[in-house]
Amino acid sequence: MAKQFLCDPWRCLRRAAAVPALGVVLLSVACDPAERADSGEIRWGTSAVGSSGHRALVQLAAAVNREMDDADITVLPMPGAMMTMRAYGAGDIDAFYGADIAFHEWATDSGRFEGTRDRFGRPPVQSFWAFSMEMGFAIRAADRDAVRAWRDLAGRRVFTGPAPWDTRAHLERLLRVLGTEHRYSEMDLGVVGAQLAAGGIDAFGIYTTGGRGVAPWVAEAERVTDLAILNPSPEEAAALREAGFEIVTVPPSVFQTDVHVPEVVLSPFYYGFHLGTDFSEEFVHRFLTTVEGLAPALAATDPVFTALAEDMAALQRRGVARSADDVEIHPGLARFLRERGQWDAAWDDRVTALP
Repeated sequence: MAKQFLCDPWRCLRRAAAVPALGVVLLSVACDPAERADSGEIRWGTSAVGSSGHRALVQLAAAVNREMDDADITVLPMPGAMMTMRAYGAGDIDAFYGADIAFHEWATDSGRFEGTRDRFGRPPVQSFWAFSMEMGFAIRAADRDAVRAWRDLAGRRVFTGPAPWDTRAHLERLLRVLGTEHRYSEMDLGVVGAQLAAGGIDAFGIYTTGGRGVAPWVAEAERVTDLAILNPSPEEAAALREAGFEIVTVPPSVFQTDVHVPEVVLSPFYYGFHLGTDFSEEFVHRFLTTVEGLAPALAATDPVFTALAEDMAALQRRGVARSADDVEIHPGLARFLRERGQWDAAWDDRVTALP
């Protein structure tokens, strides 16, 4: 099974290194990361205990550890996915949890990564895409006549998600494309539904995971108030597609209550668990091939892996397509895609050189 550290994951490590931008301290090991990679030891960062990312990596790591004799994955929960990217950049972990929106912010020195890119001792690399999250908005059902499209959120109080989260970053980026300036409201996830019902906010960001289900806090909000999904207008959806974003539909049945629309229109982004450049092309390729074989069993235990089981290579292609301009591609992933006819020759010069 996957080893997990829930309290002090770094107690056996020796050298502390501060990360001032986050006000936290990470630790580095004294041994050579390449030597550790050769031994199959993988310190893999993910999001906090209780999150979709943490649950998914625990299941994935346990399965891979059973199947690959030379893989020894230790799951290290951190405050969020972007924290794992910074820890990887500092050399404190071997693999991280990263989304395409975070890669874009890192590459453009913007958003949550503004002013921090030069602090990365090594850049992130994409090597395995695990699932998508599909983003949209919910409003009070009583407001459906007044708020008909995403641009109607202009000037309104909107909770797009906790400030550090990738989900919020993706929604904020979508609204910027549409020129929609709202008033951001921060709050605890446990009170979102009550705040919507009481008028404290006018809308909040919702998401599905792999188009199969909603986060527990969204389900709780459904139980507290009568909410409706706010779909983008056809014109807004076209503008987002033109800007390079995907638009997908999911059935309203993924929600637990009546959300007052015949279909739910959302914009996905992609999350991956990315092995770093200390791991060889052969190792990453074998890891991906192993996961491909494990995908049906993983999906049977957690629907977040459904797209992985349906067509893992196609999922990898979509993730790479979203991030090829921002972050280089591990040669093990490139080989995996070429073998399955999913490689785009336009990415040839985006394959990273291993040390």
